[in-house]
Amino acid sequence: MGPLLLALALAAAPPAPAAPASPATPSPLSLEQALRLAREHQPALKLARAQVEAARARADEARAPLLPQLSFASSWQRTTANFKAKPGSLPKQFQISQEPSFDTFNYFTAGPQLTQEIDFGANSDRWRSALAKAAGQAQTERALASQAALAVRQAYFNARGVEALVELARQTLASQERHLATVQGFVQMGSRPEIDLAQAKADRASAELQLIQAQGAAANARAQLDLAIGVETAAGAPLADEEMPRLAEEELPAKELLAQALAARPDLASLRSQLKAQQLALRSVQGGYLPTLEASTTATFAGTELSNVSWNFAGQVALNWGLFQGGLVSAQAHEARANLAALQAQVEQLEQAIAAQLVEVRAGVSAAQAALGAAGELLANSRERLRLAEGRYAAGSGSALELSDAQLAVSAAAAQRIQAQYALSLARAQLQAALGRE
Repeated sequence: MGPLLLALALAAAPPAPAAPASPATPSPLSLEQALRLAREHQPALKLARAQVEAARARADEARAPLLPQLSFASSWQRTTANFKAKPGSLPKQFQISQEPSFDTFNYFTAGPQLTQEIDFGANSDRWRSALAKAAGQAQTERALASQAALAVRQAYFNARGVEALVELARQTLASQERHLATVQGFVQMGSRPEIDLAQAKADRASAELQLIQAQGAAANARAQLDLAIGVETAAGAPLADEEMPRLAEEELPAKELLAQALAARPDLASLRSQLKAQQLALRSVQGGYLPTLEASTTATFAGTELSNVSWNFAGQVALNWGLFQGGLVSAQAHEARANLAALQAQVEQLEQAIAAQLVEVRAGVSAAQAALGAAGELLANSRERLRLAEGRYAAGSGSALELSDAQLAVSAAAAQRIQAQYALSLARAQLQAALGRE
């Protein structure tokens, strides 16, 4: 039985260290590199940045009416000079009758106009509202960046876990092939029945199938990672063996954790900026009840010949007050108040959702930590079971089925240990995102 013990020990031994990678092998893709690529290439983030710029431009547009308006106009006419006094515009003794003529004359006019409107707050509140909306859009961009970072981390750890399962499947297949060769030799010597060989072949085929399935899952996980990043990563480049580090906030009291999240969450800050913008929009609408004052000054140069023009200068102050507009301002104010109430409800709803999310993700971290410990214990016990099963098989008291079950249990426990390891990283990434950090 000595050769059998030696063969089983070789089959259970870990594989030899891999040869150093050749210079042509792509370097591993780190999580930080994946996050940087996402910031540069993710279309959703590009869209968010463009929307922020558009919101800032709209704020500049809203500021324009607050500033002086300077314009310049010029014209040239070729016109007849027939004159007919309007009845009552001149006394009869000053009215001159003349025959109409088709003779035409040049007439040139040119001059600048400077205008300043004062509206007692309506335009200034509209501008401040636009500024608040732009600030809210910037916070929305931050929220999308946080979501994109979470998506990259989730895809990265999922792909890294699947790649680890591929490596585990390769090791399992290599172990089953060594076991098959050993059993085949002893069956040929007649020390073991044919059923042991059939069982070893079945175990080897099952290990090969698991490897094929794991490789397919790895290809799909890598495609999902590229989708989260927004650009195709280097083909064949492995993922760095990284995990999400422990967060200091994992042990904070629930109230303190919630206070941090409410102060830092960009989506909540965006809603609060929108709420401020709507308050200013309501004030701007209510400014429609007040008059507007416009001051303007104009200089004109006019004449029938460019070398002989006359100039005129005029200043004007105009007061406009829409005393009744069919209830338009009242209806607009009513709509603005309703929108304000809706935003206040959204803020309250999001605050409650954040509180519930923190409870969920914090429980997820605790459960993942416990699961990782349990998975480690399961793997240790499974390996001990395999050691005992190998000893029984070598002594002739154990069956091939018992040994096969022990080998499968070790593979399953190792897979669960890998899954628990990266599930903890995923849970910590979700907690970090729930706290409003990228």
